[in-house]
Amino acid sequence: MEEKKETFTYTYSAKEQEEIKKIRDKYAPPTKEETSMEQLRRLDASATKGATVVSLIVGIISALLLGVGMCCTMVPGWEAYFIPGIVIGVVGIVGVIAAYPIYTHMVKRKRAKLAPEIMRLSDELMK
Repeated sequence: MEEKKETFTYTYSAKEQEEIKKIRDKYAPPTKEETSMEQLRRLDASATKGATVVSLIVGIISALLLGVGMCCTMVPGWEAYFIPGIVIGVVGIVGVIAAYPIYTHMVKRKRAKLAPEIMRLSDELMK
């Protein structure tokens, strides 16, 4: 007679299930509406996002210009590039200095634009 071996294997991993749920949530259509608190948080975060991107771009490009200007003034044999190097470096310095005021100006404008909606939502939540 033949002997049959019956086995049962079960594996459960909470970590794996959580990872599967996170991946699934990325692709599932939104099922719930945004709450007032989530909307308030999203609006508050949006006040600085654009300004951060713009000021980073201005700062990075300006720092690169400053570096190019320094290279032009310090490389031996590039005497013809000394004066243009100083001009390029000064433009870079001005850009680096201007990055933060650009950020604060953009944030101030965006917050003024969002203020009525933020006030309405916060009043609604505090009641």
